[in-house]
Amino acid sequence: MAQQVKAVIARAKGAPVEVTTIVVPDPGPGEAVVRIQACGVCHTDLHYREGGINDEFPFLLGHEAAGIVESVGEDVTEVAPGDFVVLNWRAVCGQCRACRRGRPQYCFDTHNAKQKMTLLDGTELSPALGIGAFAEKTLVAAGQCTKVDPEASPAVAGLLGCGVMAGLGAAINTGGVGRGDSVAVIGCGGVGGAAVMGSRLAGAARIIAVDIDDRKLETARRLGATHTVNSRTTDPVEAIRELTGGNGADVVVEAVGRPETYQQAFYARDLAGTVVLVGVPTPEMTLELPLLDVFGRGGALKSSWYGDCLPSRDFPMLIDLYLQGRLDLGAFVTETIELDAVEQAFERMHQGDVLRSVVVL
Repeated sequence: MAQQVKAVIARAKGAPVEVTTIVVPDPGPGEAVVRIQACGVCHTDLHYREGGINDEFPFLLGHEAAGIVESVGEDVTEVAPGDFVVLNWRAVCGQCRACRRGRPQYCFDTHNAKQKMTLLDGTELSPALGIGAFAEKTLVAAGQCTKVDPEASPAVAGLLGCGVMAGLGAAINTGGVGRGDSVAVIGCGGVGGAAVMGSRLAGAARIIAVDIDDRKLETARRLGATHTVNSRTTDPVEAIRELTGGNGADVVVEAVGRPETYQQAFYARDLAGTVVLVGVPTPEMTLELPLLDVFGRGGALKSSWYGDCLPSRDFPMLIDLYLQGRLDLGAFVTETIELDAVEQAFERMHQGDVLRSVVVL
């Protein structure tokens, strides 16, 4: 039967979030109910609260989560009750043209749970990225559950569900960073910091972190940056070129999502180098570049959506590296908080005081 649980919702654009009671239905065919153990506070959740994604209020916030499968509906074979899972927001269909071509990470028909969670009065909720995990329990499509080693800390494992995977994947999957490469990362919050860590994991020889906040640059050093540039006081393009023999970096990851920083990334790469856009721009932003420069510099200009990850492939592998001590995912957890502290966590995130606040239930 349906369950009533505590959860964090955003009722209206810009209004403070609130903890309230919601109704979670029993899972239907292809669905699962997951008992949430931990969920990171991601900037995307703040975008939802601010109406930056769409206006389908009220939103059930939270999406960067790990927990235990409590129950599953008919025809679910990939997970079972008791499994420890990381939630993902791209449950691949297996049938679209990308999946049929063997590129399921680009699936064009990802899906979510068919049923809706609601408020007590029956008002339907819009779960953030189809997950809604600032809650004691949530309903998702079973394909959004990726089974991983239960030895991992939920507070750490859940971060793979969004920001950390986006950054790691931008460097490794999209950017193709390899041994001996030079890499520049512009914007060193949680996603950019993960791109730094991913570049180190891939064997990059020179990793240049760029930001306007010295605190984030110091954190980037701890995550693997070999050099840092404060772009508030230094031209980052010139600095990156100087640090790469005058050539520019082999791969530049733009983790801000602004036209100004994208132009910096474009001109800071080596000829035939790669630019990866993983920062999320707003709808009104536009970019202007001389077409001759785009032609003359060659290389690749890529966008990275969710780090071009395939959760079933990438999540277990990264958790294994974490458990082996080869990937310090715990470095991203600045603090753990309770469910009623999400609004304060948004403020700390806005001030740049944290990499990740993590709700632990």
